[in-house]
Amino acid sequence: MFEAILTAIRAFPRIIIHRHLKPDGDAIGSQVGLAEIIKANFPEKEVYIVGDAPGRYGFIEGSEPDTVADALYENALAIVLDTSAKALISDTRYPLAKESARMDHHIFVEQICNLEVTDTSFESCCGLITAFAVESALTIPAIAATALYTGMVTDSGRFRYDSTTAQTHTLAARLMQEPIDTAEIYRNLYADDLERSKLRARFVLNIATTERGVAYIYTAKEELDALGVDIFTVSRGMVGTMADLKGIDIWVNFTETDEGVLCELRSSRYNINPIAVKYGGGGHAKASGATVKNRDEAMAMLADLDAMIET
Repeated sequence: MFEAILTAIRAFPRIIIHRHLKPDGDAIGSQVGLAEIIKANFPEKEVYIVGDAPGRYGFIEGSEPDTVADALYENALAIVLDTSAKALISDTRYPLAKESARMDHHIFVEQICNLEVTDTSFESCCGLITAFAVESALTIPAIAATALYTGMVTDSGRFRYDSTTAQTHTLAARLMQEPIDTAEIYRNLYADDLERSKLRARFVLNIATTERGVAYIYTAKEELDALGVDIFTVSRGMVGTMADLKGIDIWVNFTETDEGVLCELRSSRYNINPIAVKYGGGGHAKASGATVKNRDEAMAMLADLDAMIET
């Protein structure tokens, strides 16, 4: 499955790795993991990672993006990770590269690169990158193993989501053969300070439901500004406050920003991905995202989600 991409990596002296905007643990983990695997196995190559700031995942060693001039794309291989659609890619210069490749685990939306490996059987892109390294008999250094394990943990919901399979645990076990500190990973991911706990409690009080039982939270731009926290903490960080609620099978977190309303869609039962795609987003069957123009579009999305509930 990975032969063409491995051949391309071997062929190019310079490799530039992209991922999606507003990165989560899987985007950062797969990007750092692949970069460090290439560096360890092909030390003669130049390897760069690009994109917006890593945000709360900046604790992952090696996650700070490189400054890459346009000229460096000449005779380079660009690899796009963990991204289902062109509009979601952080740093749009990947077409400047002589060759391009994508490795992804989301539901297919469109072709992005010349070489593509997309496989939804993986719970995370980090799992896919780990499989690439194992099948290609490549060394996985500790820094890569740590980043990849972090992404597997976040995208599988600490191995709770139903995307978790025997394959997931097999690959996680391979990463744990390296000297990684799993306790430190979990501390960085889930240790809450008092203020964050208070914030979560505030969002729980803001949960509303539709007539058919879709749970949602809507945070207006003024509210977001008043909170004094980063956008990620509110959008993706608070969608989990609605998970595990009895009788709730679909939930969505709306967050107004200067760029539009960020929509984080989740479900324990239904395939909500087509709704995300309808509004220009994408993702997985039960975890997707999109950005819409305004509150009216957000409420139209909510109505579409509500219509999915079986009565």
